[in-house]
Amino acid sequence: MSAEPENLRLLRPIDPRRDHIRGGRGATRRITVVLYGDYLCPYCRRLREVLERLRHALSDRLAYAFRHFPNERAHPGAELMALGAEAAARQDRFWEMHDALYEREPPLERATLLQIAASLGLDMERFRRDLEDPKLRERIEEDLADGRRNGVSATPTIFVDGLRYDGAWDFYSMLESLERPVGAQFKRTARAFANLPSSAGLALLVATAAALICANGPLAPAYRRLVSAQVGIGPIPGLLSLSVEEWCSEGLLAIFFLIVGLEIRREMTAGSLRDWRAAIAPLLAAVGGVILPAAVYLALNPPLTAAGWSVPTDTGLAFTLGVLALFGSRASASLKAFVATYAIACDILAIFILAVFYPRAVHAGWLPASAVAVAVMVVFNRWRVYATWPYLAASLGLWLSLHLAGVSGAISGIAFAALLPSRPAPKAGPLLAQAANALAELEHAEHQLKSADDEPRGRFAQEPVWGWASRNLSAAAERLLSPAERVEQTAAPWSTYVVLPLFAFTAAGVSVVADFDLPYASTVFIGTSLGLALGKPMGMILGAWLAARARIGVFPADAAPMALLGATFLCGIGDPLSFLLAEQAFSGNAYAAVAKIGVLSGSALAVVLGALTLSLSPAPVTQASAQRERAR
Repeated sequence: MSAEPENLRLLRPIDPRRDHIRGGRGATRRITVVLYGDYLCPYCRRLREVLERLRHALSDRLAYAFRHFPNERAHPGAELMALGAEAAARQDRFWEMHDALYEREPPLERATLLQIAASLGLDMERFRRDLEDPKLRERIEEDLADGRRNGVSATPTIFVDGLRYDGAWDFYSMLESLERPVGAQFKRTARAFANLPSSAGLALLVATAAALICANGPLAPAYRRLVSAQVGIGPIPGLLSLSVEEWCSEGLLAIFFLIVGLEIRREMTAGSLRDWRAAIAPLLAAVGGVILPAAVYLALNPPLTAAGWSVPTDTGLAFTLGVLALFGSRASASLKAFVATYAIACDILAIFILAVFYPRAVHAGWLPASAVAVAVMVVFNRWRVYATWPYLAASLGLWLSLHLAGVSGAISGIAFAALLPSRPAPKAGPLLAQAANALAELEHAEHQLKSADDEPRGRFAQEPVWGWASRNLSAAAERLLSPAERVEQTAAPWSTYVVLPLFAFTAAGVSVVADFDLPYASTVFIGTSLGLALGKPMGMILGAWLAARARIGVFPADAAPMALLGATFLCGIGDPLSFLLAEQAFSGNAYAAVAKIGVLSGSALAVVLGALTLSLSPAPVTQASAQRERAR
């Protein structure tokens, strides 16, 4: 549901026929470093010292390639320096010119460039002629275009073995990243997998398949014991005791709802849901997505089995977004926001159905405590409390009160997301001054200690300036993100790659064995399946169309019609709440098992229809893709 992922992979690998490469010849395990640099960038100059140390430490194992990314606006003359390096390359002296340009202190002008070329013994007549050759400028432009396609916006930008390096630039941090011990290798592999647009959907599908295999094979008894095992928390035994399945579906899933809530909030403030009509459309779609599946079920079932009308009304948001993620850019940001808003409204309606039609499952006495927890978070927000832990404590209280009230505590994540305070984006100038001041003082202290005769390395970290600089750098970095952004940045990977797979593994393990010899068992099965796979998308489209017709709602702006239809099909994927509704509707009798298999069947059909429809949909033209096309 997040925006288009950053392109962390190097799109054009190192080419010895074109790239300037230093080292790495004959090594059994070569490490490649590609640097997009600017000869007048002061940060490139500082980084060059680290790269030289790395070359000495790793010897021929390190293959270092330099690509041009001159920022002429920030560093006038940078393009000329890049042309000078390429002109020297025509005389097989690229690296000598590269080193000389970085060794000379700015300002560097044309006269300085010619002086360096002469000191290197270059053919000056040829050098001057090559400087004016349009083909050299085309070469620089190609590197610039490559960099922009790879998301390079500033220098230096580093790629290690084809994956962008965003770690610290000091020698030891970079050496660890290049040598890659087990921990660093695991982190790198996980980061590469997470950068795949379909990684979230793949993780969810694998966990779902594993659950179905375990629940319907030789491991079924062990699987049942695992998901039904009771885990208690609290000083009094049994005060809060849930099964593993319940902890995953109600406890951990609150983290997923937190992330979804944060992304909907972002879309409402700066994205596709800024127009209130864009938010109304999915809400009315939710109403249609509840009414029409129930109508389809009731049309096929007699009074004996009519109680199961509520089973196909809910949508499994986690599964829907997970499958939607498999289709990358075809599922635009506004389409995902539409689906998420719809599904949350649908969940609220399903909880309302539980409360009204199956009141024995709800204990309304705990609901005032939920209101108090929400009020506390509202007060924190009004007081501009920017620390996260008070909201976390209040949301835990909200989760507990909702759970004790018989309502899914997972929706407490929505309240947490809605009430985290936002802050205006800071000006870059003061933060730059704060960070630069802290680092300058550190460098000054380091030079002073080095000039002394005693051992500076052990003492430096104990100097008062070290703690002062650390606090200032942390404060500047923390101010770049609002509390909501910090929470999302921390929790999103856990939600995608831990919470959702665990939820899928514990929730999707439904037995496919049921008594279909019961009277009207087939109509329960067909009504549930068709209600999800066909009734729900029809209801959603009808609800959104009525909103658009009444001019109170609009469809997602950047979603193709086929993509929207495919997403509504995917909304036919059922939810564990559907299984609970089956249990409540049929009071645990044999029809409940038939209805659950109907949920699985309808969900599978919804996935097939949604996947086929989305596959036929063209990818939307986003701002990022348009920029990449212009760069080509």
